[in-house]
Amino acid sequence: MNICIRCLISGRVQGVFFRASARHQAQQLGITGYARNQPDGRVEVLACGERESIDQFKAWLSKGPPSAEVTGVACESLPEQVLQGFTTA
Repeated sequence: MNICIRCLISGRVQGVFFRASARHQAQQLGITGYARNQPDGRVEVLACGERESIDQFKAWLSKGPPSAEVTGVACESLPEQVLQGFTTA
């Protein structure tokens, strides 16, 4: 069963390849959605996929790539959506 989540990631997450790394991680896990910068310095992530893959992705979001410093991840469940690929905006 597919699920979807929307997460806001706080910390030093812009300008450190967070979105590109998230896209790579999502593609490895078969997750669709997007990652985009927010004006307040956070990164917003929408992710849809199998529950196990989403759980793994959420664990990765709490760390991010080596150059990031994640201080918080706030996620909410969303209704299932049909998306293609994983994009960065």
